[in-house]
Amino acid sequence: MAKKQNKDIDKDKKVTSTTKTTSAKKTTKDASKSGEVKGPKGTGEKNPDTGKAKETQTKTAIKPTAKANAAKGTTKRKLPKPKEANPEETSASEKKTTAKKSSKAAAGAKKSTKSKPGTTAKSAAKKTGVEKKVAEKNSKAKKVDPSKTGKSVTSKKTTTKKKTSDDVTSKVRNIADKVLPDEETQKAVGDTAKAILPDQKTVKKTVKKTVNKAVDTLLSDDEKEDKVKKTKAKAKKTSKKSEVAEGASLLSEYDVHLFREGKHYHLYKKFGSHIMEHQGTKGVYFAVWAPNAEKVSVIGDFNGWDRQTNPMKPRNDESGIWEAFIPEAKNGSMYKYYIRSHNNGYEAEKGDPFAFKWETPPNTASVVWDLEGSWNDGDWMKKRKKEAQKAKPYSVYELHVGSWKRKPEEDNRSLTYRELAEDLPGYLNEMGFTHVEFMPVMEHPFFGSWGYQVTGYFAPSSRFGSPQDFMHLIDALHQAGIGVILDWVPSHFPSDLHGLHYFDGTFLYEHADPRKGFHPDWQSYIFNYGRNEVRSFLISNSVFWLDKFHVDGLRVDAVASMLYLDYSRKEGEWEPNENGGNENLEAISFLKEFNETVYGEFPDIITIAEESTAWPMVSKPTYMGGLGFGQKWMMGWMHDTLEYFQEDPIHRRYHQNTITFSTTYAFTENFMLPLSHDEVVYGKQAIFNKMPGDEWNKFANLRSLYAYMYGHPGTKLLFMGAEFGQRTEWDHDSSLDWHETNNAPNRQVQETLKALNRLYKQEPALYEKSFESEGFEWIDINDHENSIISFLRKGEKEKDTIMVVCNLTPVPRENYRIGVPETGKWKEVFNSDSEEFGGSNVSNKEPVEAKPLPTHGKDHSIALTLPPMAVVYLKKQ
Repeated sequence: MAKKQNKDIDKDKKVTSTTKTTSAKKTTKDASKSGEVKGPKGTGEKNPDTGKAKETQTKTAIKPTAKANAAKGTTKRKLPKPKEANPEETSASEKKTTAKKSSKAAAGAKKSTKSKPGTTAKSAAKKTGVEKKVAEKNSKAKKVDPSKTGKSVTSKKTTTKKKTSDDVTSKVRNIADKVLPDEETQKAVGDTAKAILPDQKTVKKTVKKTVNKAVDTLLSDDEKEDKVKKTKAKAKKTSKKSEVAEGASLLSEYDVHLFREGKHYHLYKKFGSHIMEHQGTKGVYFAVWAPNAEKVSVIGDFNGWDRQTNPMKPRNDESGIWEAFIPEAKNGSMYKYYIRSHNNGYEAEKGDPFAFKWETPPNTASVVWDLEGSWNDGDWMKKRKKEAQKAKPYSVYELHVGSWKRKPEEDNRSLTYRELAEDLPGYLNEMGFTHVEFMPVMEHPFFGSWGYQVTGYFAPSSRFGSPQDFMHLIDALHQAGIGVILDWVPSHFPSDLHGLHYFDGTFLYEHADPRKGFHPDWQSYIFNYGRNEVRSFLISNSVFWLDKFHVDGLRVDAVASMLYLDYSRKEGEWEPNENGGNENLEAISFLKEFNETVYGEFPDIITIAEESTAWPMVSKPTYMGGLGFGQKWMMGWMHDTLEYFQEDPIHRRYHQNTITFSTTYAFTENFMLPLSHDEVVYGKQAIFNKMPGDEWNKFANLRSLYAYMYGHPGTKLLFMGAEFGQRTEWDHDSSLDWHETNNAPNRQVQETLKALNRLYKQEPALYEKSFESEGFEWIDINDHENSIISFLRKGEKEKDTIMVVCNLTPVPRENYRIGVPETGKWKEVFNSDSEEFGGSNVSNKEPVEAKPLPTHGKDHSIALTLPPMAVVYLKKQ
């Protein structure tokens, strides 16, 4: 499929950090909701690119240059404004001229003083003023003849008035030049004043010393002795803390070497905040990468958010890593990093890129957190490892944590992780799904981004509970036999200033060049995949979720946008690679390294690419030249299938190629068939409402769509709500319409999915060779007039073969012949028109025997009754 066409499928799914469903205008409107808040009580920084409090940027990344005005707990940044005219600030040439005039005036004044000892500057000025007034009076007394000048008396008066004003200004300036000392003299006076007068610090110190001395005179001897002891103890404690902080570090020289080489894949064990004991003192160790910072300090609720109390020290190895050990910090402490950059004095208060927990948005502070937790999924993990290399069914239920179910009686709030753990595993087991895929749970400032604009890459969102609560949910799913896949977003990140953007006053995590570093579709920033430290950050993040949270797979978002330099860009908005092509060589290298790393450490997990173009070998091993993913979303199948099913059945005869085309490339990749959240938003309607006809036909079409999907080669993914035929588009601010399951047709769609999932797991032919051409064989694709297609699905054993026949019009077909390879009986094992599914119950109740009547190029055939708008599966007896 053409690249452009496929891009369009994938293009509209992302939004800025402030909105994924609205225009840029609404993005600006919602900026106040996005998390621009400092800790528990302050507000966040202003946007460095615009000077306004927005979460998103314009399409051109402008380098911030202004220094923020820092108030306690608040950081503000503004762009430099054009200088306005200031009579006290002149150009260099003007200053030189003024200085010269001042010097001459001073010399003249000096000479005048010597020749007339009795004349002071003051009297001279006074005399000059008197002379000026006399001159003005005489000037006004003169009369002008309008007939001679050609001007009116009024005009002359105006001119005279203006001239008089200019004369006054000029003479005042001349007097100032004579009276005021030159710049050199002013500087000398200032230096003398500084030398004589004490500074503010000295004054405070003197006052404090005087007061203390006065107080001491009122104390008894015992009180004085007690005060001395307390002072010594305090000094000793401060000294000890200083010594402890000086030597605390989790980073070895080898760690730093790997980090700088881009080969450290466990940075979460070294960076961020870690509770530890050092030299007998308990506290928290902090480490952050900010190579272009002039100063970094830890601010938090343990030091009053003061920027001076806990400064960090840079390592002396030029790694750009800053460290601190703070005894006052503890588990649950809120904190940020105050960063002042070498770059034009830029200042900001940043969240910790490696924080395990964040405040609940819109608050934006990071939280010190211990990730230790107990797990009871040992049996699942052993089974996962044992079955790592085996072919198995993947029936994935895509879910958005915040809107699956809500509590209407409690202000319509979302379920917590622990409440999900009570309801979700049982529901997935009942429905027969093998896996659940969570849309991004990583911390994100704006709820409406659905999690695709991440600021806290190492933290599950605090909206729904603690990290341990999320562990509990995964543990419960594993114990119920359900695998867990997380959406992972290494393609871009938002412009929220507490996040990664412009982290140390430079484009640290993102490309500085907007042609490579700014995403025009989503108004977000693109990681610099060529920077070693950034690669270490991202790959460590992928390993983190697999390691600490026992996750079974990662679905990588927006891979197409990473692969192409010209993705969603016009001519002139992108720069070719070193070979003159549009491939992003750095991103390609990164994706290969990511897959090699995670499969190397966790060979029993799965990585899945959301890739919408014809890029070759996405799901092939890197040693073959592929990107190394385990599976790839089959976006072409999704597009063609929905397009076909939206056609009125009477017109489907003209679109037979649309429904059959996917098999021409079905085995070029390890494909997953997605009917995802992208297909039920932005006015696209719920899948149910894409179906044509009256209500009966809509449900019949929906059941046929699902049955065709499960019969088609590839693994399966279905977005929540589609399993019971929800009639409205998905709304992230509301619960699914669970009340619809009280209606028989919706409940019967659920029963259809249950049966399909059960059959999918029971019949090896439907999954054993899902990615191999040997596992599929067309029987007939040419019956355009009747809109009927038929094919075989094959497993390792011939006896497992399944026949799939699709009658995609609402007309039943009697005695319809299907060619089969040999004699034998075929039994109907699934029929989407079954009465229990809400169909008309037309079926082949008894096994059908093959007869030696050649059909469809086969020597034998069977005569079937095909139900209207239905799909049937048959298996040889």
